[in-house]
Amino acid sequence: MELTLTRTSRQAECTTGVLYLGKERMAHTLEPRWRDLGKEQKVAGQTAIPEGTYEICLEVSARFKRLMPYLMNVPGFTGILIHCGNTVADTEGCILVGKRSVNDRLSMSRSAFNKLFARLKEAWDRGENILIKVV
Repeated sequence: MELTLTRTSRQAECTTGVLYLGKERMAHTLEPRWRDLGKEQKVAGQTAIPEGTYEICLEVSARFKRLMPYLMNVPGFTGILIHCGNTVADTEGCILVGKRSVNDRLSMSRSAFNKLFARLKEAWDRGENILIKVV
């Protein structure tokens, strides 16, 4: 299974995008601000992950106390999850998902996450590799 996160807006405070499974739009996304790897340093908890393709594992999160999707081997980052949240204040580098994005704010985040997680869990249970391509 391969997801694609297409970033649509890079603003001073946040990065927005759309998450696809094949051609199906699964959710809108919100991340911390994007940085130019060649010119800017990573700021812990305040910058988005670099573009690339990452494996996703489902593991129990100490913070959320449940099975969550983790992005593996993200250069310069650890503990990157896909999870619920409404504003950039709800993330320290993770990818937030929601049904709508208005004024740098996601809505219906829980329902978007639950729909996405159900699809990820089905693939995981079948033993499929799960990848996310961030562009």
